[in-house]
Amino acid sequence: MSEQRLAEAFVEMADTLVDDFDLIEFLHLLTARSVSLLDVSAAGLLLTDQRDTLRLVAASTEQTRLLELFQLETYEGPCVDCFTTGQPVVVADLAVAVDRWPTFVPRALETGFASVHALPMRLRTDVVGALNLFGNRPGVLTQNIVQLGQALADVATVGLLQARTIRRREILAEQLQTALNSRVIIEQAKGVLAERHNVDMAEAFALLRTSARSRNRRLSDLAREIVDRAASL
Repeated sequence: MSEQRLAEAFVEMADTLVDDFDLIEFLHLLTARSVSLLDVSAAGLLLTDQRDTLRLVAASTEQTRLLELFQLETYEGPCVDCFTTGQPVVVADLAVAVDRWPTFVPRALETGFASVHALPMRLRTDVVGALNLFGNRPGVLTQNIVQLGQALADVATVGLLQARTIRRREILAEQLQTALNSRVIIEQAKGVLAERHNVDMAEAFALLRTSARSRNRRLSDLAREIVDRAASL
């Protein structure tokens, strides 16, 4: 494994600030890089949604995707345990883990996997998912490989949370701009009502609010309607 390949992989995992950032491509890239760098046969990635429900977001192969979906349906398996505990799960030989996961293990063996390492996607105490690394033969990964896999997962988690934070900021900025725009419309509607009914601005605003409530309308929508009608006249 060359240092250049490692450096490139970590740069890819950390670079979520580009204008054309694609979250789905980013997550699939994590599974692909895990397979190419960690000497595993396949990788799958489960993350939580806004309701803290685990979802399959990426898999390096179709067989892995189906196995991960099966794991979610039964809510049994290494990735689920890893997410629940926030700790790595290592099984050198799946064949002897039937008692632990009686539903998952037969399906995994049938798929062709013989070992698994599940690594938490976490930032401090915030666990957002888990990265599953499957092997087609029994055995454990070396400590260096496991540490490298966890480092990839950690860097990807930071990038993911960073992207989520940026998105939340964008949503907040959009909501703020919408509020500001609505405020302008409301002020214009107050002016229209003040002139139309020969009242001051405070009374005009009271009229607007009362009318909106009686009609079960949003204040900004009714204000825009009043302004539009005044403009058309």
